[in-house]
Order: sequence, then C-alpha cells, then structure tokens
Amino acid sequence: MDNYTLTEFGRPLVMQCEPELAPRGTEVLIEVSCCGVCQTDLSIKKGYYDLGGGKKYSMRDRGMVPPIVLGHEISGRLVALGPDAAISEDQIGRTFVVYPWIGCGQCVMCKEGDENLCLSPQFLGLQRPGGHAERIIVPHARYLVDIGNVDPALAATYACSGLTSYGALSKLAPQAHKAPLLLIGGGGLGQSALNIAKALGYKSVVVADVDRTKREIAVAAGATKALDPSSCVGEDFAGQFASVIDFVGNAATYEFGLKALRRGGRYVIVGLSGGEITQALPPISLRPISIIGSLTGSLDDLRALLDLAKAGKLKSMDIERQPRSATNDALDRVRDGKVRGRLVLVSRKSEAYDPE
Repeated sequence: MDNYTLTEFGRPLVMQCEPELAPRGTEVLIEVSCCGVCQTDLSIKKGYYDLGGGKKYSMRDRGMVPPIVLGHEISGRLVALGPDAAISEDQIGRTFVVYPWIGCGQCVMCKEGDENLCLSPQFLGLQRPGGHAERIIVPHARYLVDIGNVDPALAATYACSGLTSYGALSKLAPQAHKAPLLLIGGGGLGQSALNIAKALGYKSVVVADVDRTKREIAVAAGATKALDPSSCVGEDFAGQFASVIDFVGNAATYEFGLKALRRGGRYVIVGLSGGEITQALPPISLRPISIIGSLTGSLDDLRALLDLAKAGKLKSMDIERQPRSATNDALDRVRDGKVRGRLVLVSRKSEAYDPE
C-alpha cells in the first residue's frame, strides 16, 4: 500500500510502501478516492504556526511528530469492516466523506459533540494517518457521511474547507443573513463560504481579496461586490458590515476586518496566516463587538452541509483534479496561490479520476 509521508518538517513528502491494513474492533477500512489539499497541510508540512514577534507554535505541541501521512479532506469507498463495526456489510462498496476531526471521546468537548475542539485530538492527517494514501483506517463508522450523488472530489472538500466555512457562518448572529456580510479571502475557503452563505439565504455578501482573479471569480459566483482591501481609501467601507469572516488571519486583515465591522457586529477569525496585533480593549465593549475564533466544525455540521449538497442547494465549485503521484506539486501550487478553486488528489481507481 503506497502513501505519501511527511518524514521531516520542512521537507517534501516521501512515497512509501506500507503493509496492507486490516480493521479491528469498531474500525472500518476506506479505499481513498479523493483527498483535497489545503492550507492546513502546508502549515503541518512547515512544522509551525507564526505567532508574530519571532515566536512560533510548533506542530509537535499539537501532538504531531513525523512520520505523518497528511490529508484530511477525504472521500472514499468502504471496503472492509472490523468485527464490531457499527455498519452493515451491505454498505461495503459505497462512497462516503470521512469526518476527520476525531476526538478522544472522553473529554467534555467530545461528550458535547464538539470533537473538533477535543483536548487530545486524533485528527486524520494530523495525529492519525490521513488521506494521502491508498487506504486508511477510520476508528468508527459514525465518522462516515453518505454523499449521495455528489461528485466525490467535491464532496471531499466539504470535510474541511466546506465544514470550516459552515462552522464560521454558524457563529454569526441568528439574523445575520439579513445584513451585509464581508468575507476576507477569496480563495478556496472564501469561495466555499460564499457558496454556503448564498444557500443559507444571505442576500448581501462582499468578498475582499488583493488578487484580481479571485475577485472576478467571486462576482461570477454571486458575490454582491468584490473589493481590493489594499486600495480601499478613507471610510468608504468602514462600519458597513454586520458580520466579517476572515479566512486569511494576519495583522493586516485583522485591522481591515475590524474597521469594516459596524457597531454590535461579529468578527470571526478562521485563517492562520499568523502574526500578532496590539488591541485596545475599551472599543471592544464600547462599540460593542464580538471577536470569535472558529476551528472547523462538528460531525453534525458536516452532516447538515452534505444534506444541503445532496438537496442541490450548493453550487458546484471549481475543482482541479491531480493524481496522488502529484502530491508534492499540489502542495507547492496551493502554497504559491496557483489554484483557482480547490485542488483534489484523486486515485486512478476512483470514478472521479480525470487524467485531463
């Protein structure tokens, strides 16, 4: 069984041949059809998050020690069951999205259904082997979400970029869809959030990105407007938005997003580009505004998102497919911003494979 493994932080992934896997207990075995590539993979490969001021947060502090098989946006075919698996054998052969944000099952966050916030995570592609492999072990069948007739390559992206966008939108005020929403970052996450926001009934969605092509994509996808934050002059955008979601997450986008927020608004930070800021405290109460962090989403969130997709309420995104053998090239292209939408690595055995 071949996989692409990070053997050392900061180095290219290495193709390795490992023994075949056999599920035990409640485990199930998935033959990977598709695995998306995202910014989280790049952060793991680099080995740290930039905290600003010369400080770094090491991936080792998150329980990640090479060798690591990356990849957490996974769709695949169920091929084998452990003896105690909680799924019937007639499901073998069906394709599922795999929920990757698996917790310990014992901490308070897991017991409340928020495994993505687990204190001792066992996330696929981070602490556990992920989807840059022919096959993976999933510890329980409850992490398998039926994709129906959704394209497996598109469905795979819902496990992270789609789920992260959905989770961020769920942190806005209940009536937020009636007021202007600003999305900072028009890449894969921003495009996903725009798509989901439109499906959830948001009427006015503005996308901010310094890249002209991404702004054009946003407008074509239904954004009310797309703007270049580097050329916004004066107060023409200040205080105009009830909600801001920042998919970049650096000092410049923080300053821009907070300025764009109107009184009583909510600013949700998703991106992990890094850095640090100095924040005056009184304006937070005096405006008053909410600053909220968001990390992926729950298993229930993923099921709800797939329900939207299966009901035809989500538009198809621009998905570029590459074979798994192009893993390192795919990571480099995402790092360099050379992907229009989402880039997905596809098994040659998958129905989603397209050599073109």
